[in-house]
Order: sequence, then structure tokens, then C-alpha cells
Amino acid sequence: MVFNVLLYISLGIFSLGLVFKIFTWFSQKIGFGAEAFTISSRLAAAVKGIAGIIFSLKLFTLVKVFFLDVIFQIRTLKEDPLRWLMHLSIYWGFMLLLLMHALDGIVTEKLFADYYSTLNPYLFLRNLFGAMVVVGLLLAVARRLIFKVPRLKTNAMDYYAIIILAVIMVSGILLEGMQIASPTVFAEMEEEYAALDDEADIQALESLWVKEYGLASATVRAPFDPEVIESGRELNEESCVSCHASNKWAFTGYATARMLRPVAVGLDHAGAVNFLWYLHFLACFVGLAYLPFSKMFHIIATPVSLLANSVMSRETSRRENIITRQIIELDACTHCGTCSRYCSAMMASEARGNPYILPSEKMGILKAMVRGKKLSPAERGAVVEGVYLCTNCDRCTVVCPSGINLRELWLTVREGLVQKEGTAPMMLSPFSLVRGLNRKDLPEETYAKPLQETQKALAGEFDSITKPDSLLDLSKEADKEGLYSGDNTFACCFGCQICTTVCPVVKNYDNPVESLGLLPHQIMYCLGSGLTEAASGARMLWVCLTCYQCQEHCPQQVKVTDLFYELKNMAVQKLENQLN
Repeated sequence: MVFNVLLYISLGIFSLGLVFKIFTWFSQKIGFGAEAFTISSRLAAAVKGIAGIIFSLKLFTLVKVFFLDVIFQIRTLKEDPLRWLMHLSIYWGFMLLLLMHALDGIVTEKLFADYYSTLNPYLFLRNLFGAMVVVGLLLAVARRLIFKVPRLKTNAMDYYAIIILAVIMVSGILLEGMQIASPTVFAEMEEEYAALDDEADIQALESLWVKEYGLASATVRAPFDPEVIESGRELNEESCVSCHASNKWAFTGYATARMLRPVAVGLDHAGAVNFLWYLHFLACFVGLAYLPFSKMFHIIATPVSLLANSVMSRETSRRENIITRQIIELDACTHCGTCSRYCSAMMASEARGNPYILPSEKMGILKAMVRGKKLSPAERGAVVEGVYLCTNCDRCTVVCPSGINLRELWLTVREGLVQKEGTAPMMLSPFSLVRGLNRKDLPEETYAKPLQETQKALAGEFDSITKPDSLLDLSKEADKEGLYSGDNTFACCFGCQICTTVCPVVKNYDNPVESLGLLPHQIMYCLGSGLTEAASGARMLWVCLTCYQCQEHCPQQVKVTDLFYELKNMAVQKLENQLN
């Protein structure tokens, strides 16, 4: 009775949690422009999209992906066979145990009329599925502690997933072992199913179970009389075989019973069976109830992500469905670290000591941001830096075993970030090029706003100088910046304008002064005047092709291109200091 009440409470919490998670898929917003879509519009778009897939040839794609990527997880196998074995053992073992054992009254009994938990194949299969989960957990621990997979980070949710599964499996195996070895459990079964009156018969049956079934006994010990064993075997076949297969088929429980045999009688008297029963089922119920709110929810979200990404594309899918899919992808991330292993910015993460440069770590903080968590200045600065240093190589998207379209996710998230304050570093990063390639997806005013704010931030309080009257004297302020020490040779410039004349960028514009703000020789003027902020604000710096034509043709050997690099580095450093 208590078991059924707890089961239905856990199922109720699980169901409510599942409904809540699905609601968040359609209510949470990610990236710039998501506020324009309501929950109802996103639900309607999802229903239309699903209907369109079902009644199209894409349905065959879904079936293919379901078997190859969801059931057999071919993506993971191609990447790492050991991780594939680990994940498949946990995933298959856990799901099959959940359906066949934990929910046997709801699922297994309805499917199989002859179901009985202590009969084969159910007795053997329960142990097989449990052993699969244990093997998977051992591999998970080994990957972290022994193999030490590069850039595999372990966070609190990873520990929770491993610990709760370990408690469920270990307590379950110990419980079965104690039930096999327990004299009290044997006496209860004998009284309920055999109901023997003769003490000699009871002793014969007990002797057989001690000899062949793993039972521990305080009164019956080897050596056994063959006639007593034969008599016990006949009684066993008459009263027990019809509802109880040999305990040897429960290979994990039987092995545990054999190991516990020296202390089993004492543990039995101390109530170990009841203790383990409550521990195991409470762990199961807590795990089931908490599943929708934990990392383990990816066992549901990841298949949905794989299926959705197999039939959706940025070009043909509705914007509402893209947003919903990206929210699902945040839950689908298993934090396996595969994307981080291939990340081109990995060395920057190690050099900077910033884990949020790695894609797998960004996923966790992005999930918190989407849920409305207010980031500290340090966290926000780390996330911005992670976006800033992303090289847009898309390796993470290609190798993700959960099928998450990380390329599109980064574009969406970064556009949301660049529309806010202090986003100049992102506009000076390789993301600016990728953003330009995707310009058609944004309104013109939306696209231009962060660019204008970046130029303003770089120029500081100075306006761009387009028509300097003359070369001003070198100022002490410029000297403080160290711009004419060593190879910083702008002081030698006498204004011949050859650098501007040979520049291919300048030649590209009909009105270069208006388009570029400052021309190369005018930037040299600013440096000579000490107006380093004004020089840094010129668009010329950030569209420079670094072809070195200006530097190679300068008669005074002014290192124009190298000075451009210095100015850009100073500007970025200044912005970084402001963010921190």
C-alpha cells in the first residue's frame, strides 16, 4: 500500500515536471527578437510544423534518425566507442529497468499475461539491465578519474546523476542479495507458498535452498545428506518452481548473497532487508520525481533534439520553431565535453583561465541566462569573452552527439548579447564577419546599432578627425601610451600620404573619408597629436586587410600596419578593463 502511494506520488511529480518542462520550451525566450512571439503562436507553429512533417517524406528521415541516432546512438559510436558503450549501457539499462521493473504494474503486467518478477526471463533480464547500468557508471567514473578525458568538466549536476543512479543500483543489488540470503524472507515464502507442516520437510527444503539458491541459515550447514537434498528438490518442484526460478539466474543478486553469507544472518536479524527496501525505493522515487528537473532529463530532450534537427533548417523553418528548438537544445546537452575537445579556442580557455570559452561550459551558463538568472559582472564578462574568442569554426556543431545545432545557437545568443551595452569586443571578433554573412536575417537598424555603438565606444569622447589642418607637435600624452618607442615609428611621418594612396581599402570607396572616418595618413596625424582614442575610433582600423602595402611603400619606414595592430589591441584592452 505504501509502495503504491509513493509510486503514484512520484509519477505525479514526474508528470507535472514533464508538463512544466514542455511549457518552458514554449515560454522561455532566447536571443534577440524572441519577445515578438507569444506562447500560443509558438505552440500553433509547432503543431503546424509537426503535422507538416508527418504528412511528408520527411517522416522517413525521422524514422531513420530515431533508430540510428536515438536507439543505437551512431553519432557517439563514430566519435568515441568507449563513451558509446558507457552511454548506451546507462541509457538502455535505465530505460528498460524503468519500464520492466519500476513500472511493472503499469507496463510489463499489461504486456505479458504470465509476468512474475521471480520467473525467467524477467528475473534474468532485471539483473542484466541492472548490470548494464553499473558497467556504464563504472565507465563514467573511470573516464573522469582514470582516463581523465581532456577538457571533460564535471559539475554538480554530473555528480548528482552519477550518485543517484549509483544509490539506486547498489541498493537494488544489495536488496536482492539480502532477500536471497535472508532466513526471514525464506520462512515467509515457505509459509505463503509451500505451507509445510512437517519440520523434516521444512528442513529438507531449506537445505536445498542453502546449497543451491544462496540462502544463509543459522541451523542448516554443509555437508548435506544427499537424501535430504533430493527430498528438498521434490518439495521445491511441487511448491516453488512454478513461481520462482533458480536464484542463480539473478546473477548479480546471487553473487552478492554469496558474498554476504558470512554476515547475512546477523544483518537479517538487524532488519537489513527492510532498510535496503526503503532505501532503494525511496531513491527510485526521488530519482523519478526529480528527473524532469535534473540533467537526467536529457534522456527525453536529446531524442527530441535529434529528431527536430534532422528535419529543420534555418532557411525553411519558421522563426518560432527555431526558438523553441533552441530552448529544447539547452536541455538536450549531456555535458559530455565532445564539443570542447574540438574547440578551436580551447587554448585560449586554458591561457585565460575562462571555462566559458569552451562550448560545453557555455551551454550551462546560457541555460541559466534563459531562465532569468542574473549574472555577476565577472560571469557576464566571462561569457562575453567566450563569445568574443569564438572562431566560428563550427566544429562543435559537427561533432555534437546530441545533434544540437550549436552554430545557429551561438548566432542567436550572440545577437542577443550584442544588442546590449558593452558589446564592442564581440563586434571586433570573428563573429562580426559571421554576423555580416547572416545580415539578411536582421532588420537594417538592428544590424547597424551595435556597429555604431562599437565605433562610438572606440572613439571615446572624440569625434573622428577627417581634415586635419597640419601635423601637430608630438605630445607627452602620446608618449605615455608608448607609441613611439622601439618599432612604433609614427613620429617619422611627414604627411606624404603614400600610405593612403596605395591602400586597396581606400580605393574601394567612392568617398573613403565618409566611409572610413580616418584614412591611414590621418591616423598617423592623430597619433602625432596624442589623440589615440580618436585614432582608435576610425573604421579604417577594423576593415584593414593587413596587406602591408602602406608599410612597404612608406619612404620613412613608418610601420603603419603594425601601429594599426597596436591601436586595436589597446582599444580592446581598454574595453576589457571597463567590463571587468
